[in-house]
Amino acid sequence: MSAFKTLDDLGDVNGKVALVRVDLNLPMQGGAVTDETRIRAAAPTILELAGKGAKVLLLAHFGRPKGERSSTLSLSMVVGAVEKVLGTEVMFVPEVTGPVVAQSVDILRPGDIAILENTRFWKGEEKNDPDFVKAIAENGDFYVNDAFSAAHRAHATTEGLARVLPAYAGRSMQAELEALDKALGAPEKPVAAVVGGAKVSSKLDVLKHLVSQVDHLIIGGGMANTFLAAKGVDVGKSLCEHDLTGTANEILEAADKSGCTVHLPYEVVVSKEFAANPPSLRTCNVHEVAADEMILDVGPLAVEALGDVLKTCRTLVWNGPMGAFETVPFDAATVALARTAAALTVEGSLISVAGGGDTVAALNHAGVAQDFSYISTAGGAFLEWMEGKELPGVAVLEA
Repeated sequence: MSAFKTLDDLGDVNGKVALVRVDLNLPMQGGAVTDETRIRAAAPTILELAGKGAKVLLLAHFGRPKGERSSTLSLSMVVGAVEKVLGTEVMFVPEVTGPVVAQSVDILRPGDIAILENTRFWKGEEKNDPDFVKAIAENGDFYVNDAFSAAHRAHATTEGLARVLPAYAGRSMQAELEALDKALGAPEKPVAAVVGGAKVSSKLDVLKHLVSQVDHLIIGGGMANTFLAAKGVDVGKSLCEHDLTGTANEILEAADKSGCTVHLPYEVVVSKEFAANPPSLRTCNVHEVAADEMILDVGPLAVEALGDVLKTCRTLVWNGPMGAFETVPFDAATVALARTAAALTVEGSLISVAGGGDTVAALNHAGVAQDFSYISTAGGAFLEWMEGKELPGVAVLEA
């Protein structure tokens, strides 16, 4: 992994102004924040800087206002939730540049914290406009990026500021980069990847990249059906992208050339209808799927075999569920494999890194999220990292 500066590299910051990019794009209902996970992720960086006497200005986006002010997308709505998590008073500043921000900085004492308005109210944010970047930077002494979730965007507050101010990775960003480096950058081998989800089309680049990076690729979810169909298996009325079977075969051939073993389910759970505990539920060999049945999960014997694969590995990267885990009993394979991975992690034989919305939900559902080595909540940035793409907000931090 390339070297990057962290908060450990900061000198005396007492009285200095820290521009800190965080993720406050929080889920809301009825005007209230419903999930404080992203605030808690940024809290260590914010409190450390405030504890060292910096004046902390938080930069973040909220929703997609497309360069226009919107009362329903103002970051003033999240101030209460941020104050609750941080345990301290937070000022709200209704601008991100100009004299209002400058006056607010003068009012702030060393160790105080303020949230600036939604950066996406200004078109210069998403355009990474140099003049907008310069205007924001005029009110800061140094820049800290603690929002890996936005690092795949080359915006003013995710990439531009790092070019004009001394730039550092916050604690959450640092933890993410170190975990991802252990997962695919410089991993302990053998390496396994679990990739699930509904469609191959949404993860084509991920699969193409992984076959050259890992020793074992476990494919689950609806996308496994496309690979099974590519191998000549009749998947009945299962979710399947038949037009991508040629691409699936290309991925399988690339895996073979790279020495990557691809694991597809040989035993499956099927039903004639997609509903909770349907009467037509049965488990069968993958070659015994009837024309009016759909594959909705991986069978128990196949899951046990996959668990044995993980026992031979030292590193695991996980993105996506094995089956339709939101509906019982099609959560069984995801839960069973997740618990095996968690147990191996707890005993110290496996480094496990997982990411993506469905994945986090699935691991929480299995009750094992806390046992994985690292769980990323980054979504799009995590997926682009799995695709092997350079993330602008990370690249600009490299020393």
